[in-house]
Formats: sequence, structure tokens, C-alpha cells
Amino acid sequence: MQVLLINGSPHVDGCTATALAEVSSTLNDCGINTKVSWIGARPMPGCVGCNQCDKLGRCVFNTDMVNIVAAEAQDYDGFVFGTPVYYASPNGAMLAFMDRLFYSSGDKLAFKPAAGVVSCRRGGATASFDVLNKYFSINNMPIVTSQYWNQVHGNTPDEVKQDLEGMQTMRTLARNMAWLLKCIEAGSKAGVKRPELEPWQSTNFIR
Repeated sequence: MQVLLINGSPHVDGCTATALAEVSSTLNDCGINTKVSWIGARPMPGCVGCNQCDKLGRCVFNTDMVNIVAAEAQDYDGFVFGTPVYYASPNGAMLAFMDRLFYSSGDKLAFKPAAGVVSCRRGGATASFDVLNKYFSINNMPIVTSQYWNQVHGNTPDEVKQDLEGMQTMRTLARNMAWLLKCIEAGSKAGVKRPELEPWQSTNFIR
């Protein structure tokens, strides 16, 4: 089993990476393989609603990590999305990345356990955490929880490591994800199938 962890920070080795590394290490200890992908620090185009992904099978923008992650998503059993907190929200690049990934390739993520991780200096963590969870809950993805909301605090990686409760929360999250993945695998071997989706009913509120 494999879990893909996405680092949405513009800093490849910053506070978000520190939190994800704790999750990754603990998953490894539980027998789960991991890979951490960084979305980079270059400008990230947002979704423009062109719907070309329906025709192309990928996002029309092909200069960043969105299509790369989408192409390998089928190889992973679970996902962790990590972001820094900017103005009580995930940073703009991470929002653009997730908008385009989920819109163009949500079917490759569906029914796979997911978790959001947020890193902040002081405030805005729970608001950002809520934003991440909305992506999972609209896409049939079991949300992996922990003993507290998945957040770490600190202004540098060293300060994050001093957030003992935050780091413990990361380890608990990883163990919970490993447990859920193994339960899903056991269920699959026992013949438990994924739920069948009904044809989508699109209802607009304004006639």
C-alpha cells in the first residue's frame, strides 16, 4: 500500500514539510510506503472553467504538478494534502492545485482515504483545515482523523518540532490512516466492494 503526500508550501523544506515528514515516517513504521511531492514555488494557474479536461482527460494547463500528480494518482491508496496557512486559508497555490486536480481527475481519487494537514504560525488553522476537508467530502473520499485537528504551529521547522502535541497529532493521523487502509484492504479481500454511484443529478437553485 502506498500513500502520496502533497506539500503545498512554496518552501520545500519548511514547516509544512516538517509536519508531512512526521506523517510519512510513521506511515513507513506501519508498513505503508510513501512519497512526498512538492507542488513547487512557481505561479500556479487556477481553474478557468474551460472544461477542456473532459475532452483531454487532463487539465489544459500542463506546466506544473497537477497533471503529473493526476497521472500517478491511480497508483496510490491514500492521500495527505499539506498546506501553510495564509490569511486563515490554504495558500493560493495549493487552492489552485486542488481545484484543478479534483475537477479534472477526481475520479482517480474517489473512495481513497485522505487527510489535510495545516501549518500556521498562530491562527487560522481550523479554518484552513475545514477548506481542505471540503475537497474530500465532495469526492467520496473517507476522511482520516486524528486525536486533534491536523495542525502544527511554528514559524520555522525547529519551532514546529517543538510543538509536541502537533507532532503527536501527525503520528496519530498516520497510524489511523494505516489502520483504515488495512481495513479497506481486508474488506476488499473478503469481497466487500465499493459503493455503486447513482447517475449524477445536477440541480440548480435558480430556474
